[in-house]
Amino acid sequence: MDLIEKLKILSNAAKYDVSCSSSGSKRKNTPSGLGNATECGICHSFTPDGRCISLLKILFSNDCVFDCKYCINGASKDFQRVSFTPNEVCKLTINFYKRNYIEGLFLSSAIIKNPNYTMELLLKTVKKLRTQENFNGYIHLKAIPGADQKLIEKAGTYVDRMSVNIELPSSDSLKLLAPQKSKEKILTPMNTIKNNIIQYKEMKKNIRSTPLFVPGGQSTQLIVGATPESDSKIIKLSESLYNKYDLKRVYYSAYVPVIKDNKFLPNISHPPMVREHRLYQADWLLRFYGFKADELLKENENFDLNFDPKTGWALSNLNEFPVEINKAPYETLLRIPGIGVTSALKILKIRRVHKLDFDDLKKLRIVLKRARYFITCNGKYYGDTLFNNDSIKFNILKQEYSSKKLVHDNQISFFDSYDTDLSNSHNILLPKAKLPSISDKISSLYGQF
Repeated sequence: MDLIEKLKILSNAAKYDVSCSSSGSKRKNTPSGLGNATECGICHSFTPDGRCISLLKILFSNDCVFDCKYCINGASKDFQRVSFTPNEVCKLTINFYKRNYIEGLFLSSAIIKNPNYTMELLLKTVKKLRTQENFNGYIHLKAIPGADQKLIEKAGTYVDRMSVNIELPSSDSLKLLAPQKSKEKILTPMNTIKNNIIQYKEMKKNIRSTPLFVPGGQSTQLIVGATPESDSKIIKLSESLYNKYDLKRVYYSAYVPVIKDNKFLPNISHPPMVREHRLYQADWLLRFYGFKADELLKENENFDLNFDPKTGWALSNLNEFPVEINKAPYETLLRIPGIGVTSALKILKIRRVHKLDFDDLKKLRIVLKRARYFITCNGKYYGDTLFNNDSIKFNILKQEYSSKKLVHDNQISFFDSYDTDLSNSHNILLPKAKLPSISDKISSLYGQF
């Protein structure tokens, strides 16, 4: 098969893997080498549909012996099976790099024959790129669960970041949808990568010639909405992974219903994108804002899709508010909805020499449409409603909806039939054909009817 045809198939097959990142590595170029990687990221390119990309993101092969029920590459699926060779991947990477299309490679693979055989091919590819092609650009490699630890350790000396995808948030879900995978096979390579990162860092302190080992750290991916686990279950799992395996990121991927008519998979029309977004926001609170998973959600709860997780937490803990902006410590400032890390640091710096009032907060560009309900300035409360849960919720939602703009997928035609939306205070005329149904709206939020 023509190399370009392989590229079309295997790059398309890789689009469902979101756990790739291009930052965190300081791999320097050599005199005879090609490219380098820096912590601030790498150059970007744009796809025809407007997506910003920076890596050549491909599968080595889609010829999988596993048969995960949610995966389009499962062994029982009927489609064209193709595989690259290590030479072909190296050729594509170098040629794309020289044309400034990419500055790095994201390489994953289906399981060809068995995990060790697949990992050997991936290792051969990245080793050739580094040692024969002298490529010093960014490489993100997927470690294959179940592969020999020595293969994973060796591969880690050639790449900038590695990831092992958990995909499903519980052992029960793995047994149901991916019976050839197991929790142990996934967590073992995670532990191997973590231990070797620590070991190589210690060796580097005494032996300067020690090679880098996964300097960009490791990450993983969780699929959201394919199984019935709650948001609390997912976010607690993420917290545990950060604590036990020093992960750089946990990526969340809304389940895309690419497999139809499977009794084990949810029958949905839209991926639960809003739910995915809330999990990313909660993940940010875990990593940078000092929150714990147990604080954000109780057992078997889901995030309220109408509010970001920090606002949801504040509404559930009104006894801790309002907070005096001129006296609150840094950790408390971070828990106020609408105040981020940068804003909190600015507040601490300015209030040393000047008492802040409400107008000062506006100049600092704090999101006052949320923050105003949870703070006082010099003892004065600026929330324009009663200080209770229902009133604050109503006002925040009212402001959110009033600030949203009406967006149409296509230009409105003069010849479309129109209807008046009586519930809209602006009495806007919309084409009947463009109005989404109630079930469409619910499905786009929750991923189900």
